[in-house]
Amino acid sequence: MPATRLVHCGLLFCLATGAAFAQTAAPPAPAVAPTWQQGQAAEHANATHPFAPLLTGRPASELPLDKLKVPAGFKVEVWTDGVPEARSMALGDKGTVFVGNRNLSNVYAVRDVNGKREVKTILKGLQSPNGVAFKDGVLYVAEKERITAYDDMENRLDNPPAPRVIIDGLPQQAGHFWKVLNVGPDGKLYFNIGSPQNITMPSYLQAAILRVDPKTGKLEDYAKGIRNSVGMDFDPVSKQLWFTSNARDWMGNEGPQDILSKVSYKGEHHGFPYCHQGDTLDPIYGKNRSCSEFTPPVLKLGAHVAPLGMRFYTGNTFPAAYKNTMFVAQHGSWNREVKQGYNVVHVTVDKNRHAKSEPFLEGFMTDAKADPPMWGRPVDLLVLADGSMLVSDDYNGVIYRISHGK
Repeated sequence: MPATRLVHCGLLFCLATGAAFAQTAAPPAPAVAPTWQQGQAAEHANATHPFAPLLTGRPASELPLDKLKVPAGFKVEVWTDGVPEARSMALGDKGTVFVGNRNLSNVYAVRDVNGKREVKTILKGLQSPNGVAFKDGVLYVAEKERITAYDDMENRLDNPPAPRVIIDGLPQQAGHFWKVLNVGPDGKLYFNIGSPQNITMPSYLQAAILRVDPKTGKLEDYAKGIRNSVGMDFDPVSKQLWFTSNARDWMGNEGPQDILSKVSYKGEHHGFPYCHQGDTLDPIYGKNRSCSEFTPPVLKLGAHVAPLGMRFYTGNTFPAAYKNTMFVAQHGSWNREVKQGYNVVHVTVDKNRHAKSEPFLEGFMTDAKADPPMWGRPVDLLVLADGSMLVSDDYNGVIYRISHGK
């Protein structure tokens, strides 16, 4: 047979064989579901999705500010706009407000310049710099996998110093990687690492609150079994750490509830993933366990209200009844058929240690069954030196100010 026919036949054989292989090749792997769908049951297939913030922000002039409501004697107003995805806030010694974000990569400084409020981008190119804290002239920033320090930051807004790494190599995870920061009475940095998925068995560093010594970089476990804490503060009287935590999804419209609680001792376990809201065993991880093994929450806040920032009020211009009580910013539900949250609540604890909450800032939600149901979402709280309180809104890139006066 001529060589050309051999080549021709060889090509035909290869083509035929390739076609046969193509017909019998394994089907492509199914697409991986996004992290927020992990653990979703069939009956929740038509549930709504998480609501993304407007990363470019919106000017205050476009917002229905007249819908916002606070108790009699209080006033709410826009403190500044133009802070894209404004999340956690920290106050400098000279009154500068530092603001981090989760989906972007910048840290902002807001200050008064010549009678006007100025928003300045001071750090760029970071990995989800959600958490910020300030102490003794140092700005601390919590990124996805590390915590860094910027010395003398308030005096160097136009020429920031190089970062000083406090700790690096924190867990790489797809979900709940954003962190909040707080400087404790002991001078250590307290921060969260959430569960990497909606419901899973976390590693020893996940679903926890940890602390690190900024001088040595030594890391310690502080509290465990906390699915996703995105807000914490120290009681100015007892010095105990209080925190919010978001409960797991896809167990129904009414639960489990998100919580507010406190850490009574180092190493305390708060239940996740075995027990939710202090009294509800997980259908998978709760088998053969008891909720009595774990510390229950101080207060159930509601199902899927997404409590984020929480602060003790330490100012002097709110009425005396508010002194050293708590405020909690509720980001709002997304996978509940009838949405709730999207507000700031005031929390008090009586002498018998019974806690209760009441609405404080309302008006962001417009239609509890709409997609989206709101025009703004509270994230964090910050008490200023003049006794007023700031509320950040990541959905619009706006910070509001609540004051009290005659």
